[in-house]
Amino acid sequence: MAHALALAERGLYTTTPNPRVGCVLVRDGAVVGEGWHARAGEAHAEVIALKAAGERARGATAYVTLEPCHHHGRTPPCDAALIAAGVARVVAAMQDPDPRTAGQGLARLRAATIETHCGVMETQARELNIGFVSRVTRGRPWLRMKIAASLDGRTALANGQSQWITGAAARRDAHHWRARACAVLTGIGTVKDDDPQLNVREVETTRQPLRVIVDSRLETPPSAKILDGSGVVIFCARDDGAKGKALRQRGAEIVVLPNAAGKVELPALLAELGRRGINELHVEAGHKLNGSLINEDCVDELLLYLAPCLLGDTAAGMAALPALTSLAARRQLVIHETRMIHGDLRILARFV
Repeated sequence: MAHALALAERGLYTTTPNPRVGCVLVRDGAVVGEGWHARAGEAHAEVIALKAAGERARGATAYVTLEPCHHHGRTPPCDAALIAAGVARVVAAMQDPDPRTAGQGLARLRAATIETHCGVMETQARELNIGFVSRVTRGRPWLRMKIAASLDGRTALANGQSQWITGAAARRDAHHWRARACAVLTGIGTVKDDDPQLNVREVETTRQPLRVIVDSRLETPPSAKILDGSGVVIFCARDDGAKGKALRQRGAEIVVLPNAAGKVELPALLAELGRRGINELHVEAGHKLNGSLINEDCVDELLLYLAPCLLGDTAAGMAALPALTSLAARRQLVIHETRMIHGDLRILARFV
């Protein structure tokens, strides 16, 4: 199963909106076939492994990182393919949370007298597909907020200067997280202050994530670098005819989602991205939008890069949150992982 998970990870940057899945076929103590799903519309991991094994698949054990699919999508169901190939046993890391399968794949295998087991290395399998699980169970993507800051939690000087707080290795590492995401989100403040591209440049990938801007009043300049290339969606509170037309001419899609305060309704934005098949949403924004996303319970985890320096109280913080009158009201997180990245500390922390 560990090998199957390693195979599944090869599709880390490309499988969206599908889950990342690997499969290993073993017969008489030897691997006879293996495969992983690369991208939507192409063969699933089980089908690739079965093709590699050929007749040796008969009587084999299939180790697969996700319950074989039961439904017809762009490709036929994998449970039927395993039955037709004559495998004797199927070991799945986890049940598929997609309601179109959700245990039905394993049930169909058992009905065909194939031995099944589920739950082997389930934690690792769930982590690999944390965004897919979020989308099909909650109807919204897994939101990961990336913040680069000093040790005293400051992200920019009072004059707006923020490049660069962390080192080059940390910035390269952050591009890995961009690459695995289905979409990268930022706010109008970051667009105007930094004019970012928000694409993947530091790691090799055949797919660029969708770029999303939260811009209540459609203030994105038509000359902004983020509009270069395809795949940009701007969420606003009101579509100004002239501004909207100029941005559409640059290839941007405009989506109007106002809340009662005349700003973008952030939970509705997440639901809309979920409907579009976005599994993982990577946020790189300023402290105002960060605070709004946290305050509206939109954030699942923080990806923090902390540089060994201090910027002082006048510098901008990580997130603009309401003042607390009691420590009991503080937002609790659990440290999921820590790692040193060439002198900078990377912390992955999840909201309780």
